[in-house]
Amino acid sequence: MKGIILAGGSGTRLHPLTLAVSKQLMPIYDKPMIYYAISTLMLAGVREMLVISTPEHLPLYERLLGDGSQWGVRFAYAVQEAPRGIADAYRVGRAFVEGAPSILILGDNLFFGQGLGALLRRAVRRVEEAGGACIFAYRVRDPERYGVLALDEKGRAVDIVEKPQKAPSPWAVTGLYIYDAEVVEIAAGLSPSARGELEITDVNRAYLARGRLHVERLGRGFAWLDTGTHDALLDAAHFVATLEKRQGLKVGCPEEVAWEMGFIDDAQLAQLAQSLGKSGYGEYLLARLAEGQ
Repeated sequence: MKGIILAGGSGTRLHPLTLAVSKQLMPIYDKPMIYYAISTLMLAGVREMLVISTPEHLPLYERLLGDGSQWGVRFAYAVQEAPRGIADAYRVGRAFVEGAPSILILGDNLFFGQGLGALLRRAVRRVEEAGGACIFAYRVRDPERYGVLALDEKGRAVDIVEKPQKAPSPWAVTGLYIYDAEVVEIAAGLSPSARGELEITDVNRAYLARGRLHVERLGRGFAWLDTGTHDALLDAAHFVATLEKRQGLKVGCPEEVAWEMGFIDDAQLAQLAQSLGKSGYGEYLLARLAEGQ
């Protein structure tokens, strides 16, 4: 399973914060935003990831993340010249996917919940073994802001409506998608929408029309945060800070996830902690190592 992190766009809703810095490099409490997306993919068992960003920002991601070996993963990088829509990730990343199934995550989405990793790995196995696609839905108070599922009387998805004036359900489609290898050809056949973008909703509708779209609903035990506005960015920081201060455990920490997933060993985690100097982050990793899994 390959992973793709879409970290492009101009971040206009976060101006002036993003006039000089990529949105997905903005901090959510104690770590860069993109760490949360990376951690989600790692929890799904993904070890090969493509980071897609703009020409001016991609070198910053390469500097931050390197080749991924420090976390037991491998990062590749690709440029998206202009914001041409989420589905454009599969045109940019065509060579990276190379006929394999893949999981795409938006770099400004944060997922959290007990059992999230197990749920993701089950969804990954489902697509790997049976093909098709899997998307994740979350109940929201304001579904008109999102792509929304239309459901039949048995609760099965029959359509996906993009930012409807009157939402057919409260279930929004999140920025996390798992596809079989056919997604590359589906994306290649798309035409731009009225706003000039290749819409991921059109990809999902294509799978739905084939009867090959599975929907996982993230219920009460999960959190999904889209951090594309100033208020949402602040809410996410408060959410992470509250959890970390209360439990003494970090959220979206790639070093810890890599260790717990067996991507790196004790000695590698200790080396990572020491490389972070006397920061609280490094001290946390050493404390987790002493505590054991």
